[in-house]
Amino acid sequence: QVQLVESGGGSVQAGGSLRLSCAVSGYTYSRSRASMGWFRQAPGKEREGVASISTGSGSALYADSVKGRFTISLDNAKTTVYLQMGSLKPEDSATYYCAIQPRYGVSLKKYDYAFWGQGTQVTVSS
Repeated sequence: QVQLVESGGGSVQAGGSLRLSCAVSGYTYSRSRASMGWFRQAPGKEREGVASISTGSGSALYADSVKGRFTISLDNAKTTVYLQMGSLKPEDSATYYCAIQPRYGVSLKKYDYAFWGQGTQVTVSS
């Protein structure tokens, strides 16, 4: 059974930073041919893709709203994905989810992902 567990959320003032982590277990597909992504969902809004990384190539894709502020990365074992968030804004407040899909490449489309974590809350105050 694939499990993804996010951590690192919390409350921070605008301009601050947070680092989210997502640990993956029970994943039996090839770890070198997967897409991993971070998504977020604010109350009353659709879940949107924030960043994605290819476990094979290491290439990354970011939503325009976070480019230059957020960085997605993987540990060497490809079991944990991180999202370093900087210059946080109140509009970044949301529940953040990580996801994994056994496909090569990157994607910010939620329908491309089969396995999801339970989410971690991020609140940015002005």
